[in-house]
Amino acid sequence: MNAVEDHPLRLRRNWGLSPSTLAPGCFASVMATGIVSIGAQQKGLALLSAVLFWLAVAPYLFFGALTVLRLIRHRQALRNDLHDPSRAFGFFTAVAGTNVLATALIGLGFTPLALALFGLGALLWIVLGYGIPFTAVLGSRTRPAAKGANGTWFVWVVGAQSVAVVASSLAIEIPRTSLAVPGLVESLALTAVVMWAVGIALYVACAAVVGIRVLLHRFGPTDLDAPYWVTMGALAISIVAGSRILEMGSTPMLDATRQLIGGSSALLWALATWLIPVFVIAGGWRHFVHRVPMNYSAGPWSMVFPLGMYAVASMYLGRSDQVPAIEWIGRHWFWVGFIVLAIVFAAMLWSFVRTLRRS
Repeated sequence: MNAVEDHPLRLRRNWGLSPSTLAPGCFASVMATGIVSIGAQQKGLALLSAVLFWLAVAPYLFFGALTVLRLIRHRQALRNDLHDPSRAFGFFTAVAGTNVLATALIGLGFTPLALALFGLGALLWIVLGYGIPFTAVLGSRTRPAAKGANGTWFVWVVGAQSVAVVASSLAIEIPRTSLAVPGLVESLALTAVVMWAVGIALYVACAAVVGIRVLLHRFGPTDLDAPYWVTMGALAISIVAGSRILEMGSTPMLDATRQLIGGSSALLWALATWLIPVFVIAGGWRHFVHRVPMNYSAGPWSMVFPLGMYAVASMYLGRSDQVPAIEWIGRHWFWVGFIVLAIVFAAMLWSFVRTLRRS
């Protein structure tokens, strides 16, 4: 193979755009762009929301095609990632990315398509939600498995809560459409409450495992990367799920858990708010004290999603709990998420151009 023929192949490998080198967390950009699109919906910025939505759809289709090719042609590389506790939980970005797009479609009025996408997201959750803990923890050669625990583990929580968000949003929207059939809304409501509870339990479990890793194993500034922001993002999406559940009509399951969900959402918002300065300070410690370079990588997309989700969570919680101050924070915080999204997107383009020039 000559140099000209090798150039695009080398470029694809360096950027993880080849099925053989595709990163498990490749759908993080879909999650990030999609949630900022939903935030724009909540602020009434229809044009911006539509542009961001299609910017999320494009990589979703692209990475989806690469994932299918990887499943067919590069199964050993896929197995290696599934058995790596430091990488395997990134696969849950596919679940969250699918459900973020489904939520955006509901806001755009495409409820039937959102219902179909929700079915795909739920199926992915069932397969990955039960499979990855076995492959990445019980089937891993890393011992103890907690040595591989990192911020990507919290994407497991995000995946569960994304199912709850779409289920509750559909339960609210479907009665207004021709899709309403006996038992569907009740099933969606039950799914939303159960998945919200599962997500909360998974958060506690992930926090415990990651805490053990930080306390008992080496943890330096290079380890504290952008995916740790998902610790806050997992709380934020739990707030969105809880707020949407409280907006559903009366069901036996919801009536039994309404006070618990409402009170928990307020506490989770307080904890998420407290975590933001913690991660800002940690970022300063990493990059300015220990001089870890701020080069572009796929990791910063994992920071955009929590920032955008915090804005959406604050808007939803402020409305459901009738606390204008929290909604005000969310409406203004949206611009923080949007600016960080723009910076990461620009850094991605500039890094790509530099890669082309060096090749």
